[in-house]
Amino acid sequence: MMRSVATVLFLGGLTFLLLVITNSLNFGQPPMLIGEAIRYAAPENVGAGNLVTAVVLGYRGLDTLGELSILFAAATAGGLVLGTAHSRAKQASGFILRTGADLMFPLLLVVGLYIVIHGHLTPGGGFQGGVVLAAAFFLPLLARPGESLNHSLLSVVEGLAGAAFIGIGVYALAQGEAFLTPLFDKGVLGELVSSGSLPLLYLAVGLKVGSELASLLMRLAGDDEVTS
Repeated sequence: MMRSVATVLFLGGLTFLLLVITNSLNFGQPPMLIGEAIRYAAPENVGAGNLVTAVVLGYRGLDTLGELSILFAAATAGGLVLGTAHSRAKQASGFILRTGADLMFPLLLVVGLYIVIHGHLTPGGGFQGGVVLAAAFFLPLLARPGESLNHSLLSVVEGLAGAAFIGIGVYALAQGEAFLTPLFDKGVLGELVSSGSLPLLYLAVGLKVGSELASLLMRLAGDDEVTS
């Protein structure tokens, strides 16, 4: 009984709160003052056609570095839990699966690189493109269970990408700017070579996310096969 009364009170309070908030807003005129300011200032200040990229890298790059640190910590914790890479089973897969994986690899590779490189122009960027790149290298492992990725090479790529991201931020500090402030010539809005250092930052993010996720997926697949 008390539980039902509490549920009714909660729903009534939530409905009242939503009605008050809805009545205080003018339809079609959301009070996003900061968002509106960024929308008008970002193309000139940052030079990115994709406003999300302008925010993620140009206005809150330090927060993005925090997100990369969290991803690194999660991948490291996953690696510690799963332990060393197990030898994967060598059960042969079918012809269709192997051929499909071979056909999908270059397609996913091109799509992933496209999303990363064009992250300052179109929806996407380093995080999304990095996931596609990880899938491109992980898919062949599903078709050929006896093979594995070079974990040492993945670690080197991940380390260099992270160092490049931080290095660009430190270089901005050396130039008298804030950490990760967009550098270099902004170019012409909408062109591939534009937005200064933002494409370089997204490239570093894409390589770091792709290498970390591919390594983690490989360990998960190996652990799953050993368990089964």
